[in-house]
Amino acid sequence: MSYARLSSRRPQAGFSLMELMIAVAIMGVLFGIALPSYKDYVRRGAIPEATGTLSDYRIKMEQYYQDNRNYGTGTACANADPAPAWSDFSPAAKRSFTYSCKLTDKGQDYEIVATGGSSTSVAGHVYVLTSGGMATRTFKGTDVTGKNCWLVSGDEC
Repeated sequence: MSYARLSSRRPQAGFSLMELMIAVAIMGVLFGIALPSYKDYVRRGAIPEATGTLSDYRIKMEQYYQDNRNYGTGTACANADPAPAWSDFSPAAKRSFTYSCKLTDKGQDYEIVATGGSSTSVAGHVYVLTSGGMATRTFKGTDVTGKNCWLVSGDEC
């Protein structure tokens, strides 16, 4: 084989195994950083459903109280005859949370609870609204005490 034949040979196109392994390692590091951040972003994006719905229920419950001088009878919230359409506490737009309401103090106080669905990004979140204020009961699966606000991203109000 002559020197002329070797020099006319074209170099091979493509990637070497080492280049491919480096690219895979870089992608792994990026996914390791990006995926948890994305999941937290999705979780924080679902929380306004609960806070907005609870705020809406606060207004409705106060309007109900103005009309009936109580928040309901027995243990059922907003159960006057006829009961308002929203008194089942199951809003049409719910996706990530379920809602429940119970009465205390002979119908003079209520507690509405928004609980994150088990198969959603907000599993382990429980937000509470009472006639006296708001609180976070469970945040990211951890019990919370002394937080009279709705936690969204950190552990401080």
